[in-house]
Amino acid sequence: MEETQILYKIFTRLATALSVLNGISLKEAKKLTSLQFKEHPFEKEVKALIKKINKDEHDSIEQLLDECILVCDELGSNRDYITLVKIFEDIGHSISEGHDQNEYKYTNSIIDRFKKEIATINKKIPLPPLFNILMESRSVIEWSSIYCLYPFIPKRIKGKGKPVLLIPPYLGDDFSTSFVRKYLKSLGFTTYKWELGFNMVKSHYIPRLEEKLADIYQLHQEKVSIVGWSGGGIFAKIMANRHPNQVEQILTIGSPIWGVMDMKTPVYGLLQFFRGKSLKERNERFLAELEPIPKVPITCIYTKTDGLIPWKHCMEAATYRKDIKNIEVYGSHTGMGANASVLLVTANMLSANIQGKKIRDVGSNIERFLYPNFWNKAVKALKTKKPIVQVIKE
Repeated sequence: MEETQILYKIFTRLATALSVLNGISLKEAKKLTSLQFKEHPFEKEVKALIKKINKDEHDSIEQLLDECILVCDELGSNRDYITLVKIFEDIGHSISEGHDQNEYKYTNSIIDRFKKEIATINKKIPLPPLFNILMESRSVIEWSSIYCLYPFIPKRIKGKGKPVLLIPPYLGDDFSTSFVRKYLKSLGFTTYKWELGFNMVKSHYIPRLEEKLADIYQLHQEKVSIVGWSGGGIFAKIMANRHPNQVEQILTIGSPIWGVMDMKTPVYGLLQFFRGKSLKERNERFLAELEPIPKVPITCIYTKTDGLIPWKHCMEAATYRKDIKNIEVYGSHTGMGANASVLLVTANMLSANIQGKKIRDVGSNIERFLYPNFWNKAVKALKTKKPIVQVIKE
């Protein structure tokens, strides 16, 4: 919230001004804006910002809109902007519902402009830096070392036979997910392979995946968790969007869950070579299914040192719902299938979501030392002279 406080400050002023523009009192406008942030992860902080709004700014709505767009652009592409778009649209709908829409042309034009500008900003995710690309070679070390590290990875989670379907990355087969499956199986989860050979990320896999999902669901008589690595996460998201009644949750590992239409990747040429067509020429309906956010719990594991997929493409809008989590790990893209921290967080989140708990309630304090989030908080604690012990508990 600290990094985006300036954004929420200007956005809440803009949203409130939109309501006042349509004849709503400042007090009611603030109340309407506050309602939109119910269940939002930053609800408390945002409501405090709304409370401080003390003047009518509807005459300056164009200026507020420009400022808000500028702040978003300066902060950079962010999947969480989709939450702001939804809030803005919901406010507009609340204002105009039951009225002649011709009376709200200007209001709708403001909302449409905001939506289009955000879409433009979110197309600016850059290619992974050259350093990250070169560092992908460390995956050889990650895959080699996992054989020594595996026996020491904690096995406290109880899978209780819960079904988990694992989908391999682009150009990978079931061997790619062997360590993840082995680890989950050792914890008591019932794991299932994808069994469709090398994953070429083609739409013709979908009918067979749907059959497999239905078979597992029927066999267990309960919803199935799906874990997808890289291109496998694309299918996990599509399955969740198509069959939320059969999917317990999805967990993606370095997957372009945000979508691939505007994704810049160093393996673009390889993708085009094997597919025979560019990303934008692929099945449009298939790609369109990546846009909606599934109505099931979502966990996205990503690494900022990913050399193949821009890491921002691997995150979902965590502010959209409380059951959407983005978890950063250390490592390479091609080594994530043999990354001890990936194995741990996969098991912890599968268990936490099934039990309706938070990850800190299933993971240990020691495990948190493996993740960037802990060290980021530790650095902030040192700067603010906050006790490190308190950081561990958070």
